[in-house]
Amino acid sequence: MQFDIQQTDPESRARACTLSTSHGTIETPIFMPVGTVGTVKGVYPRELIHDIQAQIILGNTYHLYLRPGMDVLEKAGGLHTFMQWPGPILTDSGGYQIFSLADRRKLTEEGALFQSHLDGSKHQFTPENVVDTQRSIGSDIMMVLDECPAADAELSYIKNSHELTLRWAARCKAQADKTQPKYGHEQYLFAIVQGGIYPEIRKLSANALVEMNFPGYAIGGLSVGESHEDMYAMVEVCTDILPTQKPRYLMGVGTPENLLENVARGIDMFDCVMPTRNGRNGMLFTTEGIINIRNKKWQYDFSEVDPGLDRYASRTFTKSYLRHLFVANELLGLQIASMQNLSFYLWLMKEARQAIIESRFTAWRKEIQPKVSRRL
Repeated sequence: MQFDIQQTDPESRARACTLSTSHGTIETPIFMPVGTVGTVKGVYPRELIHDIQAQIILGNTYHLYLRPGMDVLEKAGGLHTFMQWPGPILTDSGGYQIFSLADRRKLTEEGALFQSHLDGSKHQFTPENVVDTQRSIGSDIMMVLDECPAADAELSYIKNSHELTLRWAARCKAQADKTQPKYGHEQYLFAIVQGGIYPEIRKLSANALVEMNFPGYAIGGLSVGESHEDMYAMVEVCTDILPTQKPRYLMGVGTPENLLENVARGIDMFDCVMPTRNGRNGMLFTTEGIINIRNKKWQYDFSEVDPGLDRYASRTFTKSYLRHLFVANELLGLQIASMQNLSFYLWLMKEARQAIIESRFTAWRKEIQPKVSRRL
């Protein structure tokens, strides 16, 4: 994997990098819209490309395995062709579902046995077959199978979980090394650091995975109920150890404030369902702050949704109109809000990158972070 560092911030660990894949070059820091089942909810791929300016999106191995299924994706020529997305794709291995579907799975050394949330059928996910499944999906970046434990798990559980994740990572790497991509483009396997909010376990996990020499590294098991302070502390522990010359991905994070705080701690890549999920519930992230568009205060506000953002959803519609769509339960409201939020997240990372390149990131962050985090 070609990964180049263009600039680092003199007052923090923030860095501006490029990550090259067969489907395009990603400029970091970057936010990756979540397209769990082969769609970023409510958003056309052309809007992701031209208006939102997304560079890479996510798919989910567990959900895509269940539907449409690997037979469909293989006959389609992989997920890129199936969903008409020309850019890079990263796929989560299903490790988060071990956490989120804890009442529907059983863990063993071999892997995770899931009872489908769709029809109750049982499916075994192992380190080997999640690599094979991601080969069938054709993602540019694949993730190892890991266990994502709850934030309040006991130390003894976290220790055993981290050791299991390390063994699974080694098996994933072995399977990736002996298999080949199916659609003629390169695929790269990232490891996932676990360890809850215990610094010593995080250190053990990071050091062991670095020894295995993966192309990139993710930090998992955060944003699952721990405090923001604990999240930031664990990220610092991990970025102390993870290789400077390889990409760092913080999984499932988060708010605009979370992104900026973790960019300052050396993270390159983020994903989260928050922009689209919160957007569908009427929460807008804007360059001026956070809006609940359902509130009556916006009923007669005919200003643009976000005058500070030069994007279609931001400048075409008014707050009054968008509020009307939500009150009337019109689907267009959900689409506009999702586009606004994704546009804002991508804009925020683009501005952060430019500030890093110009060696003014720390000063810029101090100015922008309170502004975009406030409630309007």
